[in-house]
Amino acid sequence: QVQLVESGGGLVQAGGSLRLSCAASGRTFSTYAMGWFRQAPGKEREFVAAIRWSGGTTYYGESVKGRSTISRDNAKNTVYLQMNSLKPEDTAVYYCAATDRFRGDITTPSGYYNWGQGTQVTVSS
Repeated sequence: QVQLVESGGGLVQAGGSLRLSCAASGRTFSTYAMGWFRQAPGKEREFVAAIRWSGGTTYYGESVKGRSTISRDNAKNTVYLQMNSLKPEDTAVYYCAATDRFRGDITTPSGYYNWGQGTQVTVSS
């Protein structure tokens, strides 16, 4: 079984920055892609960013494009999400997701098999 453990969430003022981390552990896991999604109360889960492990191609949701950077550490099987210029509307639970093979569009939840428990990000105005 693969476990995804997120860290780095918290409370930050508008305009501030946070870096989220997600480490994959457990059985040997050959990563195809990892991504971040977020869900605010009463809203659907929203795509934030994704990265293909081979080649490092990145994808971003429109709401965070230009303000966020996703990156990976292959040796540590860890993905990072650097978020800058945070806004109150970025407040949500952020979920890490991973897949070991192609399952579908990696900008949608259906592209992933493993999910973390989520980390809360709160941006105060």
